[in-house]
Amino acid sequence: MSSCVTGTEAALRAAACRDGDAAAHLKLIAVFVIFLTSVLGVWGPVLLARYFHGKPLYEKAILVIKCFAAGVILSTSLVHVLPEAFEALADCQVSSRHPWRDFPFAGLVTMIGAITALLVDLTASEHMGHGGGGGGGGGMEYMPVGKAVGGIEMKEGKFGADLEIQENSEEEIVKMKQRLVSQVLEIGIIFHSVVIGVTVGMSQNKCTIRPLIAALSFHQIFEGLGLGGCIAQAGFKAGTVVYMCLMFAVTTPLGIVLGMVIFALTGYDDQNPNALIMEGLLGSLSSGILIYMALVDLIALDFFHNKMLTSPGESSSRLKKLCFVALVLGSASMSLLALWA
Repeated sequence: MSSCVTGTEAALRAAACRDGDAAAHLKLIAVFVIFLTSVLGVWGPVLLARYFHGKPLYEKAILVIKCFAAGVILSTSLVHVLPEAFEALADCQVSSRHPWRDFPFAGLVTMIGAITALLVDLTASEHMGHGGGGGGGGGMEYMPVGKAVGGIEMKEGKFGADLEIQENSEEEIVKMKQRLVSQVLEIGIIFHSVVIGVTVGMSQNKCTIRPLIAALSFHQIFEGLGLGGCIAQAGFKAGTVVYMCLMFAVTTPLGIVLGMVIFALTGYDDQNPNALIMEGLLGSLSSGILIYMALVDLIALDFFHNKMLTSPGESSSRLKKLCFVALVLGSASMSLLALWA
């Protein structure tokens, strides 16, 4: 069994940094700064999308932003959230206890998060197939193989009308899929943001909080760009867009306030084993959701199923390279922040 031993020098340094009044002041600053940067990040792509909507490069620009966003989300899950979850559950106060020392729970809960996201995807797809797609019975109707011209059946001279209905139904299903992706993605991000906010709110270490304010501000900008790009492409109504952007912007600040309230009422230490277990489990769950969303619903969907990237031609090839560069830049920019937070 491992024991938690702290050196004298480290203990003195930790004691010097533990200042409740200074920490409370820094946390109030963090609430306002992180809220403003969150608003800036998530609203940027949404406002740009509305301004450039209908212009020639609109669809391509949104696709590039979405690929950058996918890189940000993937890096957030693998470089930020998952290592912190493993670290919380590997702390000697937790890992020395049963059952946490007997099994890698962080990996298990991450897998559960990914499978849960898949279940949500399957359930929603089933719903869209039977009742949400539009058309006579609510779902998409595919024409049986028969006498066809170019692979599409001619029926009673209604070739154009049938094709148009089918294309409209496909577009509607794609839109509904994008909306589902945005909503599930926001759920995963909110889990992560609550954990970050409460952790900062309960901390009394001014030396830790000070650099976190700057790091989390950039973190929220990049994460907001990721979510905002998905929201912009999903085509929500104005009220839903405002609600989703506002939820993202206030979650981390509210988490900080909640952490401060919890500490004030209970004196609950952020290094308490139960707090570490909760942080590790929530972080693992949100990491699994974000990994699934980034790889399956963002990267795979765009690079292998988007007409602009899969159609033959020099233009499509250039756009694919640009999207890949955007993906790498998004993941690299978010990974770089791990040096500070």
